[in-house]
Parts: sequence; structure tokens; C-alpha cells
Amino acid sequence: MLQLGHIRVLIVDDEPNIVQFLELGLQNGGFHVRAASDGLEAVVQAQQFLPHVVILDVMMPGMDGFEVCNLLKKMDKIGVIMLSAREEVDDRVKALNMGADDYMIKPFSLKELIARIHARVRNIYPELLGEVIRGPFRIDDSRREIWYHDALLELSRTEYALLKFLVLNHDRVMSKSSILDAVWGYDFAGEENVVEVYIRYLREKLEDRSHQLIRTIRGSGYRMNFQ
Repeated sequence: MLQLGHIRVLIVDDEPNIVQFLELGLQNGGFHVRAASDGLEAVVQAQQFLPHVVILDVMMPGMDGFEVCNLLKKMDKIGVIMLSAREEVDDRVKALNMGADDYMIKPFSLKELIARIHARVRNIYPELLGEVIRGPFRIDDSRREIWYHDALLELSRTEYALLKFLVLNHDRVMSKSSILDAVWGYDFAGEENVVEVYIRYLREKLEDRSHQLIRTIRGSGYRMNFQ
């Protein structure tokens, strides 16, 4: 069975900040990611990269998302999730008639987008959702379970997302802002100290009393350390 890193996601959007946000969030989520800035490049990338799922913006210069979706659906069994700032029902109906599998309105939650990617993969490529093993952790994303030294952890949805993010980025210092973007979403309007609260929850569940597993890097953020 293949691992999450084998799930290829193509991002198609002409807004660099959206592309950067999605690239970071999806890479940190364990996906193999590429990006295209317009419809023509998207079609070329799709032929070369062979993505399992395409995150496709509707409004782009030249070939719009509807046209791109129509072409992609003629190529292979690709899951297409369309993004748009427009909420009109007619746009959603048009996207679905073009073959889109899903339609999300901007701004959106990264957690929800990842959940929808998993839903598309489960429907189209169920064999891809395997297990990821990192150090003492085993992540079974299809079941939303994380095992630590062969013990199943009891985690809330947010605790699961945070621990998964830290494990997949072990040995890297992750700032509070990057954690907030990846786990709570770039449109999160709460306080940064929510990260500290959930880090404390995880340390308690991991019995990390000395903070040697999840280390605080003063002034920088947190680092998952398997040593």
C-alpha cells in the first residue's frame, strides 16, 4: 500500500499568495505537490505530473477553470476540486456539469480542503491512503489514527492535525504562524496562544514532561525531536 507522499496534488491558481499557502500546507500534510499559474500550464503539468487530485481556481486569465476541468476530465481519472470567490449557484452547477468532484468558496479552511482531498482519493484511488511511519509514530490517515510506540493515542481532530503536522516536519523548527496556517487555516482569527494550549495537550498525552519530544525553540517555535 502506498503512503501519503505518493498522492500527487496539482495546484492551479494565478494568485501567488494562495499558491504559496497551499503548497506549504499540502506539503506539510504529506502530499507531493506541484503548481501551475494558468490553464495552459495546468494541462501541460497534468500530462507530465499525472496528479491524483487537482485544486483548480475558477477565475484565471486565458483558459478559465471550467475549460481546464473539462480537459482534465477527458485525460484520466483525476479528482478535481474547484476554488472560487464566487458563491453563485450557477457557477457550482456549471463546475459540476463540467465534471468537477467538489467546489469550495474562498476563503476556505486548509483542514477542510485536506479532508476533501482525502475524500476524493478514497473514492477514486482507495489504495493510496496507507500508513506513514516516522520515528516512534505511525499515522493512519484513512482512520485518522496516530500510534505512539504501538499505543493508540486518543486525540481530538485538532490534536490529530497538530501532531501529524509536527511529526511530518520532525527536526524542523515550525513557527507558531506556520502551525496556525497549517492546522487552523490562514483565515483563523483567534489568538496565537491557542498553539501553546494544544502543544500542552499533546505533551500530556505523550507523557513528554521534560519537553524533549516536542521542544520549545525560544523565539522561533516548536520542533518535534525523535532523538
